Amino acid sequence: MSSAVTVTLVQQPFTVGAVSQNTEKVLSIAKASSADLLLFPELTLTGYPPEDLLLRQDFQQLVEQGLQQILDARLAVTLVVGHPWRDGEALYNAASVIQNGQLLARYYKQELPNHGVFDELRYFTPGDKACTFQLKGQTFAVLICEDIWHGGPAALAKSEGAEWALVLNASPYCVGKPAQREQILTTLAKRLKLGFVYVNQVMGQDELMFDGQSLVVSPSAEVLFRGANAEAELHTQELLPRDTLYPQPQPRAALSLEAEVYQLLVMATRDYVVQNGFPGAVLGLSGGIDSALTLAIAVDALGADKVQALMLPFTYTSGMSVEDAEAQAKAMGIEFGSVSIEPMYNSFMQQLTPLFAGRGKDTTEENLQARLRGVLLMALSNKTGRMLLTTGNKSENAVGYCTLYGDMCGGFAVIKDVPKTLVYRLAAYRNSLSPVIPQRVIDRPPSAELAPDQTDQDNLPPYDDLDAMIDAYVEQDKSLPEIVALGYDEATVRRVLHLIDINEYKRRQSAVGPKVTRRNFGKDRRYPITSWMRKQR
Repeated sequence: MSSAVTVTLVQQPFTVGAVSQNTEKVLSIAKASSADLLLFPELTLTGYPPEDLLLRQDFQQLVEQGLQQILDARLAVTLVVGHPWRDGEALYNAASVIQNGQLLARYYKQELPNHGVFDELRYFTPGDKACTFQLKGQTFAVLICEDIWHGGPAALAKSEGAEWALVLNASPYCVGKPAQREQILTTLAKRLKLGFVYVNQVMGQDELMFDGQSLVVSPSAEVLFRGANAEAELHTQELLPRDTLYPQPQPRAALSLEAEVYQLLVMATRDYVVQNGFPGAVLGLSGGIDSALTLAIAVDALGADKVQALMLPFTYTSGMSVEDAEAQAKAMGIEFGSVSIEPMYNSFMQQLTPLFAGRGKDTTEENLQARLRGVLLMALSNKTGRMLLTTGNKSENAVGYCTLYGDMCGGFAVIKDVPKTLVYRLAAYRNSLSPVIPQRVIDRPPSAELAPDQTDQDNLPPYDDLDAMIDAYVEQDKSLPEIVALGYDEATVRRVLHLIDINEYKRRQSAVGPKVTRRNFGKDRRYPITSWMRKQR
């Protein structure tokens, strides 16, 4: 006779490389739990992704020590904990089922992702067997992350008698991913009559954002629980015996895209700055929308007392920009200063003019302004110990509308994978919470202010069109003819694609930033710098 099982979804951060601390966290949560079952995220003990730490023997020894500590604690609650496990020459992405100091079962992940940001086949050997165990008369299977994106492992678990699949995950965010996960789980549940308890890690890890948003889906495909976005939580769910009807479920409502992305960028910024030991952040505040949004995210992530901004005006900086930067700094309560780069620019030009003899003005002089700002901001970062945040967006990074060793200076690029059109939407969303970004910053035409009366649209197509072309080329791998067929001018498309291709060398030297779109510049898109492919168009 089976009875209800209470399972706690441990939607928590587990830091990469902190094996001892992660083990202590597992034990602390387990000792305080009154649930029957605790389900932890993928590779709990090592954090995800551990990357080439997996190649170190001492790292695996720490994992083995951590597992032994958990076994030695002889906890009454049943734990499902993720970790790497070596068996002979093979290394597996594994999960252990532990109860009362005994290893009840061990599962090896069957589907190893080797696409996009993933390269698990570099490290792991795939498993090929189902893993089931009994608890209070109900049969549970263990699956890990990518397994659910393929029908086979879940079907194999069902064939072994499973009523519920416990799924450990480190599933990184991109736009649309939470809805995809939910659709996959509800589709599988409906087809197999199998319930899913899906727990996802929640944290920022370099350029990956793990959003949480864990799920419980009943065997009849009802969403019983939807976890918080970008927040650690422990949720306990009662799993009823087979064919028992659930009360009308009322899961947490899905967020708007703007709220979801904004919350995750705050989390990613906080985790990157804090986990890497920086006491705060500095940034250049230009009076434009990109730096305004970056400042809002930084303050929400770290607190106003840990953020400092610097205005670095020049001849072409408008009074409007100065006023708006000052207004936002005051509204957010941060430390703020202003230093003119004009004296430094004049000194540089005095030395450079003889070297430039016979050559007219061009972007060299514009880039010099950006590089002087980079020098000052890096100096402030060095002196205060605070991390410099860069403020460029995905649209600019794509076409090289940024200056190497200038506005690209910094340790973390907060909105690096945020298209300009989404920047505006995020700014409006943040102001809906409290008005911290001056409306004029949102409304005015964007400008780098490196030349008289300059606007971005002097050199680029409208951002609605530019972002659509970038999406088609970078995220969907569409060719020039295919993009033109979408209704864009061929000469404009040709120029945009050319700019994307020739600026790969810049992006390769840019700061890491959190992945938001389906394919970011970084782990996701690995293009050669030297390539004649662009000459084949």
